[in-house]
Amino acid sequence: MQLRRMLIVAVVAATSIAALQASAFERPFPPHAKRGAMKPDVFPAVVIDGKPRILTAGARILNTDNLIQMPASLSAGSYVVNYTEDDAFQIEQIWILTRDEAAQSPKQQRINQPRQQ
Repeated sequence: MQLRRMLIVAVVAATSIAALQASAFERPFPPHAKRGAMKPDVFPAVVIDGKPRILTAGARILNTDNLIQMPASLSAGSYVVNYTEDDAFQIEQIWILTRDEAAQSPKQQRINQPRQQ
């Protein structure tokens, strides 16, 4: 019985440590990423800062857990995001920001820098 309790405590501790490490992950945003407020629209469109924008064919939307989110599964509402554009100003990648990330300024995240050619 004692061994079983010790095993349960060990599993719970390992799970808690893994969860803390996962939540402490700092996502690396590219320097040329921009900040905006996004609302979902009819695919392949999104609205960023009140302007309709088009997603590229291979665009990815990453949710707050850094997992790919399908555009059709986004709920209505507004999201604070970082995003990148291609040379035609279509949206390549979107990161939906956590509250902590959204509270950081673009300068703190080292984004909004000119794209290197």
